[in-house]
Amino acid sequence: MNTQLSPNDLSRVIEADRAHLWHHLMQHKSLETNDPRIIVEGKGIRVWDQTGKEHLDAVSGGVWTVNVGYGRERIADAVRDQLVKMNYFAQSAGSIPGSRFAEMLIDKMPGMSRVYFVNSGTEANEKAFKIVRQIAHKRYGGKKHKILYRERDYHGSSIAAMSAGGQQERNMQYGPFTPGFIEVPHCLEYRAQVETENYGLWAADQIEAVILREGPDTVGALCLEPVTAGGGVITPPEGYWERVQEICKKYDILLHIDEVVCGIGRTGKWFGYQQFGIQPDFVTMAKGVASGYAAIACMVTTEKVFEMFKEDPSDPLDYFRDISTFGGCTAGPAAAIENMKIIEEEGLLENTCTMGARLIGNLEALADKHAIVGDVRGKGLFCGVELVADRTTREPAPEKMVQAVVADCMAQGFIIGATNRSIPGFNNTLCLSPALIATADDIDAITDSVDQALTRVFGH
Repeated sequence: MNTQLSPNDLSRVIEADRAHLWHHLMQHKSLETNDPRIIVEGKGIRVWDQTGKEHLDAVSGGVWTVNVGYGRERIADAVRDQLVKMNYFAQSAGSIPGSRFAEMLIDKMPGMSRVYFVNSGTEANEKAFKIVRQIAHKRYGGKKHKILYRERDYHGSSIAAMSAGGQQERNMQYGPFTPGFIEVPHCLEYRAQVETENYGLWAADQIEAVILREGPDTVGALCLEPVTAGGGVITPPEGYWERVQEICKKYDILLHIDEVVCGIGRTGKWFGYQQFGIQPDFVTMAKGVASGYAAIACMVTTEKVFEMFKEDPSDPLDYFRDISTFGGCTAGPAAAIENMKIIEEEGLLENTCTMGARLIGNLEALADKHAIVGDVRGKGLFCGVELVADRTTREPAPEKMVQAVVADCMAQGFIIGATNRSIPGFNNTLCLSPALIATADDIDAITDSVDQALTRVFGH
């Protein structure tokens, strides 16, 4: 049998997909009777599927990744040129694009100084967790090893990363998990656990309560998303982050900010934590680092942390004994350099702020029109719309109807997202995160499609 696929024979591509691919985040039973969707081409903020249908992509590649848009020849050219010259050597040695990108990156991150290259956000977070554990053994007899994480936050798909995962539905059927990871309460004011004048301070103080319960001498780090992504696009309440920083300093706890989604411009600054004036000890990033043109992720830390791993050269266990095979690939940093240059040259941080304000404004107008819209929140081009069956009780809209809104938008030619297999009973938030190149017309078209979908699914 001839198994060669003709580049122009998409029917063979579809059958090969159906027969052999295991897609992410989906139930495959439907593909027994329906064709899988093949995304064939992308340009700017739009993509085309195998039928030739055009879609405006309002989720940047489905998972908040393609920050500078599709079809960037200069990124592809830079990767090609680098691969011909030097494609790979283990990160025990350096590379020209690796050094150059590290310097560019640190220039955007005052207070940080060291970059560790890996290939995914999950892996970047794992490295930070391992460093915390090693510091516990080096400095505290292994005792200060616990890592706190927040309900509704997500830090990756490995077992250890899921141990730090605050989305119960994602974790179901994958335990038992790694010990030493402790959950703290979420900070979603719309779903406030108590009524108080300053919910931000109250929510942060709940972290301190957990630290005191566990014992400050047992807690090594706190890992948080600056804006919670898949758990409902949650922007922190006023005063929250400043209080979190105080708590970490008070108890000598390392602050780990997971910027896998928010990093490299998504919120309108280079990093989400920079919106709140805090200084982390670890910053992890992935998706937007190279806008999906190559696989690259980074774990960035301070010189203070780095220095702990060179104190005693005679000790064979003193250094960070870790490697990431594909952290040595040069395609990632080569793509990341051009990605960062594009953001700077085209003023995409400023555009993200301007278009983000327009997106929020349009969504708030939808809230005035549709009673199903309970809450609108976000930062930059990263926005969420929580749908509720009843505004007074805030009962979540049925998940099937939320997905019906997503499907309606897709039928219109607009790809939007929604919380998916995250919080049981609360998978009710629409997610919008178009590329940072989005125009006013793009934003208006996206929100108009949501308006039409809400009308059809829920009525006026």
